Amino acid sequence: MLNHSDFEGVMGLEVHAHLLTNSKIFCGCSTKFGAEPNSHTCPTCMGLPGALPVLNKKVVDFAIKLGLALHCKINKRSVFARKNYYYPDLPKGYQISQYEKPICEHGYLDIYSNDNKKRIRILRIHMEEDAGKLVHENAIETGSYSMVDYNRSSIPLLEIVSEPDIGTPEEAVTYLKALRDVLVYLEICDGNMEEGSFRCDANVSVKKKDTTELGTRTELKNLNSFRFIERSLAYEINRQIDLIMSGGQVVQETRFFNVEEGVTYSMRGKEEAHDYRYFPEPDLLPLVVDDHWIDEMRKGLPELPSEKLERFVTEHCLPRYDAEILVSDRELAWYFEEAIRFFPEPKTVSNWIMTELLRELKDGNVSPKDAVLSPSLLAELLSLIKVGTISIKIGKEIFPELYKSGISPKLLVEQKGLLQISDETVIIETIDAIIDRFPKEVFDYRHGKEKLFGFFVGQAMKEMKGKANPKLLNELLMRRLKG
Repeated sequence: MLNHSDFEGVMGLEVHAHLLTNSKIFCGCSTKFGAEPNSHTCPTCMGLPGALPVLNKKVVDFAIKLGLALHCKINKRSVFARKNYYYPDLPKGYQISQYEKPICEHGYLDIYSNDNKKRIRILRIHMEEDAGKLVHENAIETGSYSMVDYNRSSIPLLEIVSEPDIGTPEEAVTYLKALRDVLVYLEICDGNMEEGSFRCDANVSVKKKDTTELGTRTELKNLNSFRFIERSLAYEINRQIDLIMSGGQVVQETRFFNVEEGVTYSMRGKEEAHDYRYFPEPDLLPLVVDDHWIDEMRKGLPELPSEKLERFVTEHCLPRYDAEILVSDRELAWYFEEAIRFFPEPKTVSNWIMTELLRELKDGNVSPKDAVLSPSLLAELLSLIKVGTISIKIGKEIFPELYKSGISPKLLVEQKGLLQISDETVIIETIDAIIDRFPKEVFDYRHGKEKLFGFFVGQAMKEMKGKANPKLLNELLMRRLKG
């Protein structure tokens, strides 16, 4: 008898990335987010008769860069097509996209899942324009109605389509995060999911583990949160398995994920290519890309996240876990490399960034480059700890104040009188006083209860307000307790 463990999910993702161009893909209107509705429009992006599209070269530059970063073949000749369908936020009645001949094909992106590398193949990357945006309102007087904002109409998009190589919701999220990191490192997309500049559709099916035949797939539309993506994929996989095990059949359809209920609902039957009646866009010539153009884009590629991660592991001897966190944010990676220029102990710097700094950045919703505590000031703090001017405990205590003020750590330590005590005479006097105060604990320690050593360290630190040199304190305390 079949059960859930006899099945596995099969997923392919279609990611839409808004590009960081100043103007739209086929006209000169601004792409700035958050403007007054319908203020960034013109006859071309409104689809008015007689208006002709002109391709934005920067969009092609970005497409080539992404194709190279994802190891794709860059097609020397690609063609724009009309994708015909009517919707209120698509004023022309068709979307200019690419179909049979996209600009990039057959690449890959490697991801790491549970320390195992997996290759996700990229089927294609193509350029297209976005549609407008419907704003739904509910009013007591007039009932429900929708308004249309055409500012987003003709915003340039790259659609990145993967092969069905993803097996679990967790893998899907790992792939999406890795892809977003590449886009952000290339500076072609800001990756902002809340504003819709990075969103995805998912094609989901299930199959028996001992077969290669794929099941009927459904499509989940407009997923724009990693958490919701993982939840929706998990639900849809389980829904399909339950349906098959109960004797039903999965039908090909488009579904949406209800966030509040945590379930997917059917929207409509799944469209096929012929439903869109694709044909070549008559107002745009085929796009021809030569070797010189591709070489120029290749020269401008930055160090990509996967390359930086491997360098952090090999060159700086960081654990892979540390390196993954640091390279997940381009600015955080920059902060780390700046800090180790001033304090060349990578693991120590990494520890402080991942604990103290990230906590403060998250609480204040601040990017690393905007942090008042600069990499050089963090390095100064770590230097004070290393030479014994202050203890690690004191360093952690003053970190929030340093982060907020941007004051020199050395100056703050002097102002607060926090200099570490390394005078043996002073430390021994404190130890002797504690030994006299706790004779029973001393007796127990000397008769085998060595765990009490931590108790004595704590008492001494409390007495000296955390200022004692920890290494020296431990050495002197051990000597005294041994008699």
